Amino acid sequence: MGALRFAALGDSLTEGVGDPAGDGWRGWAALLAPALGGGGRAVEFRNFAVSGSQTRDVLERQTPQAVAFAPDVVSVVVGVNDTLRRTFDVRGVASRLDAVYGEFTSRGALLLTACLPDPGAMLGLPAVLARPLARRQRAVNALVHALSERYGAVHLHAAHDGWVSDRSLWSADRLHPGERGHRVFAARFHELLSDAGVSVGAPPSVEPERGPVPRAASVWWLATAGTGWVVRRCGDLVPQLLGLAVEEVRYGVRGASAVLDGRAERVVAGVLGSLVGAGAPAAG
Repeated sequence: MGALRFAALGDSLTEGVGDPAGDGWRGWAALLAPALGGGGRAVEFRNFAVSGSQTRDVLERQTPQAVAFAPDVVSVVVGVNDTLRRTFDVRGVASRLDAVYGEFTSRGALLLTACLPDPGAMLGLPAVLARPLARRQRAVNALVHALSERYGAVHLHAAHDGWVSDRSLWSADRLHPGERGHRVFAARFHELLSDAGVSVGAPPSVEPERGPVPRAASVWWLATAGTGWVVRRCGDLVPQLLGLAVEEVRYGVRGASAVLDGRAERVVAGVLGSLVGAGAPAAG
């Protein structure tokens, strides 16, 4: 039997940002890769993820490269950057994820997916800014849940409060896992694979080789490099986000913030309904 091939697709999370190794990054996928060789089988790992990628980048650039690699296992973790753009469109995200997941599973690859915390909560933004971003991330997560079920993916729920509140998991930028976070991410996937009956080797250690990031370093990053990072990632969103914040205040003053939540949920339900019509199960 030849080597098992593992391809990782996505954005900076999968590229490994927050877990430095030499002049680059390592990350959760690289930590998980050796453990995929159950029974001593060799593993060939390729990381196609690129920082800043959106679902369109994964579909149009990374997927063709990964298909040529012919993976046995493929991870697709993406969507946060879509929520940070003015062009965010739930229907487009759903269509692109559906295409990517289907491309690999139709070729017999085992699919790994994950839902993620919303960036507003991670950055500690004021509520009027955080809530619109949270709605977007909830929408993406709902799509990932439904499509993961449709394609039989091994799915990691990483959006719950434990991931957000445990600061020891995160790097100085508060948006990417630190070394411990990447290790825990990899270990959780290993556990899910084992529970699913997939032959895996020894799990990756969750104990970091480097010490935790001092709080002062986190504050300094946010005050200096962090500002530039946020501007680069969501600069085109800022005018729209300010408009959304005004709407948030207007509805909040009337005690009607639930109206905005309901409106967003109906849009997602409509998209998921179209997926059901195409053969995908409803979320839940």
